[in-house]
Amino acid sequence: MNLHLWGLYCLTVFLISASPGPNMLHIMSRSVELGLRGSFPAMAGCMSALVVMMTASALGLTALLFALPGAFEVLRLVGTAYLVYLGIKAWRAPVTDEAEEAVEFERPGLSRWAVYRGGFTIAISNPKALLFAAAFLPQFIDPAQPKAIQLSILIGTFVVIETFCYFTYAVGGRGLAGWLRRPAAQRWFNRVTGTVFVGFGAMLLRSQKA
Repeated sequence: MNLHLWGLYCLTVFLISASPGPNMLHIMSRSVELGLRGSFPAMAGCMSALVVMMTASALGLTALLFALPGAFEVLRLVGTAYLVYLGIKAWRAPVTDEAEEAVEFERPGLSRWAVYRGGFTIAISNPKALLFAAAFLPQFIDPAQPKAIQLSILIGTFVVIETFCYFTYAVGGRGLAGWLRRPAAQRWFNRVTGTVFVGFGAMLLRSQKA
């Protein structure tokens, strides 16, 4: 595909991916809670959901979905409810009194699959991401060139850039982990994280279909 167009796409994706959002906050909080390696399944979950949405958009399934009456509203309410649930869960998260390093997957019932599922759910439940994928990708497709190859390049580029941003946020979360050994700091972080998640939910609730 055209190198100038691809470069513009890379810059746009980087600016969007680097911006704080529910996915990045979720990965950072998982890194604080479980360690850097423990956050990998959350990264994989978020990325899987985004690739599914971008592929669905490329196949025209996103436009078909939002053509159904009320589909956007249902997804918007589900996404809002899930973000508010995460916010309340973060607010009520227990704090430890002992200065212990995060040990990956020691919590009862917390498996890699559960961490993956949480990342997938938070990414797939955002209908604005579906709309964004439907409106964004076509802008970088040259109709004179083979569409399948261009889509493969665009989605592959997105995966690389998004993964880099995931690691950046996860490393930042790991850096906070030492400071968060104190119960007061843990409580502060949980409440700030919970408030931000609820804020994301409120923004999604106020959003309107373009």
